[in-house]
Amino acid sequence: MMKARSVILALILASVGFTTSSFSQAKKATAPAKAGQTDTFTKLADEFFDQVYFKFNPTQGTAAGLHRYDPQLEDYSRAGVDKQIAALKQYRDRFAAEDTAKWPQERIADRELIVNYINGTLLELESIRQWEKNPDRYSSGISNSAFLIMSRKFASADVRLRSLIAREKQMPAAFEAARANLKNPPQVYTEVALMQLPGIINFFEKDVPLAFKDVHDKKLIAEFGQANAGVVEALRSYQKYLKVTLLPVSKGDFRIGAENYSKKLQYDEMVDIPLDKLLEIGYANLRQNQQWFKETAAKLDSTKTPQQVLEQIGNEHPAPDQLLQSFRNTFDSLQGFINEKKIVTIPSKIEPIVEETPPFERALTFASMDTPGPFEKVAKEAFFNVTLPEPEWTPKRVAEHMAGFNHGTIISTAVHEAYPGHYVQFLWVPAAPSKVRKLLGASSNAEGWAHYCEQMMLDEGYGVPKGGSQDSPEFLKLRLGQLQDALLRNARYIVGIQMHTGKMTFEEGVDFFVNEGYQSRTNGMRETRRGTSDPTYLYYTLGKLEILKLRDDYKKLRGPKFSLEEFHNTFLKQGFPPVKLIRRQMLGNDSPTL
Repeated sequence: MMKARSVILALILASVGFTTSSFSQAKKATAPAKAGQTDTFTKLADEFFDQVYFKFNPTQGTAAGLHRYDPQLEDYSRAGVDKQIAALKQYRDRFAAEDTAKWPQERIADRELIVNYINGTLLELESIRQWEKNPDRYSSGISNSAFLIMSRKFASADVRLRSLIAREKQMPAAFEAARANLKNPPQVYTEVALMQLPGIINFFEKDVPLAFKDVHDKKLIAEFGQANAGVVEALRSYQKYLKVTLLPVSKGDFRIGAENYSKKLQYDEMVDIPLDKLLEIGYANLRQNQQWFKETAAKLDSTKTPQQVLEQIGNEHPAPDQLLQSFRNTFDSLQGFINEKKIVTIPSKIEPIVEETPPFERALTFASMDTPGPFEKVAKEAFFNVTLPEPEWTPKRVAEHMAGFNHGTIISTAVHEAYPGHYVQFLWVPAAPSKVRKLLGASSNAEGWAHYCEQMMLDEGYGVPKGGSQDSPEFLKLRLGQLQDALLRNARYIVGIQMHTGKMTFEEGVDFFVNEGYQSRTNGMRETRRGTSDPTYLYYTLGKLEILKLRDDYKKLRGPKFSLEEFHNTFLKQGFPPVKLIRRQMLGNDSPTL
């Protein structure tokens, strides 16, 4: 998954070695229109980002590479929420008043993106109200604000430390706001926050000071020591408050309901398919993948059940201390295959840095890609985060966790996160046709693309041994790994809808991941916990299916001129808006996405 605090994802900037001619042509082809009638929209959009988007989310400003926001922190208070709601409604009215009659299609699409972002954020703030229900929003939120300043060297250590100090001085107020805002949270939310807090406290006690060990200004070090100690004290106090005061009264409902679920899909993904129809689509793909898994497992060992074959393959994984290197070792073969088979243009030869997942994300995240923002000028590193076993885990829990990193799923995950998944997609961000497309998008595009790549790469023959076939044991194990990940996403699709519409309990969700998604119970618990606060995490399978249909429709349109590389490049140069908008651009119509 792309690492993010919201649906909108951190993006990767240009200028890390873009030299290919096809990328240059794509960039020219998508240059924003300069028609005079669109100038008012451009100005209004710029004003919206300055006065609303980044003003109320300065951490997103840091993520985007706009470092004037670095000393600022989100206002977590109820008053801050109310101000944000008022500003969003004001700008929604202003965008609605724009006359689009003579606008080019790209500008109309950009306005749709902004208005949908506004409506989605208002839905969250006014109806779903995570700020009132989720204790982890506060502790993980301030941790991310610190992490983004310390993780990339976009300025000298002294300069970044001054910004961090400014942020840290505001962090205790976030926990005051939490105590005032939180009302009857769901038990699982408070439990997740408590699971994350030990790692977060350790992060501020050890990791943050270590990141600034090269600072020698004694006055600055002393000021940081005081501010950082204040954050640690506030976190410990918050931890005690959650455990002693809030957890016993955490009896709220995490379900957002069918109406909010449908609206969230409409605003975030531009999907208006009825939920019962979406479930039919999800179950059909689940059964298809289960059958494919069964047939593949039988080719490996017909004397065992598919689950027994999976369990055997799950034991074929690297040692925990070799896991990061195992991911690094995939990069050469993946890039070589992509270039040889002309799968997609890779705009840069620079590889992402593989490292351990930050502590504030480990309770819910297996692996993720963290890329610099579209306006970052200096620190252009991208980080491929992998969650390692924790030192205090039992041997049984370590074994279950590592089973999810068998050699097949390592390849599938590397494809998803790096080549040609998230990392390659966001290397294409400079080709996006506008500032709006560089900042706003849809998870069904970003996660859908990465999930689509897992299957597409094997369909194109990646992993077939020289002189072998797709029935070779080596390839069959890769296919099982890919299908296990596909079944995981199928389970997310169904559990998310069913839990949040009241048709499945949390415990039934865990069982579904285990029995239907072929996951270990440890991973089933992690995935179900995530689904309580990420209700529409169906966007992996949803987006994959949308892209597969778009590819089929585009192939029919292009006929003998169709090229897989050209299709992928044309798709990626649009940014990462909902697939509905890309269909409109590539096919010239509003035909169904599924």
